[in-house]
Amino acid sequence: MTSLNDDVFVVREHSKQVEVYDAVTFTLQRHITVHGLGPYTWGMTACDRNKCLYLSNWNNDIVHRVELSGSNAVKKWSVARGPTCLSVNIAHNLVVACGNANKLQEYTTHGSLVREMCLQAGVTSPWHAVQLSTGDYVVSQRTSPGVVSVVGVDGQVVHSYGPSQTSDVGQMERLSSLAVTKNDNILVADEDNHRILFIKRSTGCVQELALPTDGEIRDPRGLCLDESRGRLYVGEYGGKHRVLIFDGVRL
Repeated sequence: MTSLNDDVFVVREHSKQVEVYDAVTFTLQRHITVHGLGPYTWGMTACDRNKCLYLSNWNNDIVHRVELSGSNAVKKWSVARGPTCLSVNIAHNLVVACGNANKLQEYTTHGSLVREMCLQAGVTSPWHAVQLSTGDYVVSQRTSPGVVSVVGVDGQVVHSYGPSQTSDVGQMERLSSLAVTKNDNILVADEDNHRILFIKRSTGCVQELALPTDGEIRDPRGLCLDESRGRLYVGEYGGKHRVLIFDGVRL
């Protein structure tokens, strides 16, 4: 799940189509067919600069690039083992978290490898990586207990976040998607604990994000933050498999 301007893109497990919804009316507008898309598409992100949509193919170690200018032309290329979540960095390149290879890879929009970051001691099973304004990357680790770490481009840990004396969130479990605010504060989906956590970078405090729901969130896996609208999208992997939309989110 990701958004771009007035479009919200959703892909479901075992589907070869991307659903495109209107961000104002929440109505389904169209489908984009991506031939060759595998059953486990754990990551999706969009790039406004290059007007394209990227999707990861975990079981085939492939990334798909879909042109959004009208043709919906698809390009694909091979990446390291186990690509999960994707992001677009400051240079407008694609960043792929490769969980089975324990590395991050950066590609141009045309599929040329720019950089490969082998993660060092303290970081395993990366699920999502998002670049901060400092140039470092925040990485969620799909481990038990879960850890959120900030790493440099050399793969070394700069800082890690978890339970502390200033927080009563307890142990994090199997973290998945991240979202980063313009101030470098961090949201992370704590999937096994059925909640979204908020990390304030200035203090290091980790707390549960209070969200109004008609019942609890179940197995949150997808996160998409639209700060221009003050909106957070949360995709559930379990429960009713919903996309939850929260307005008035100011972080």
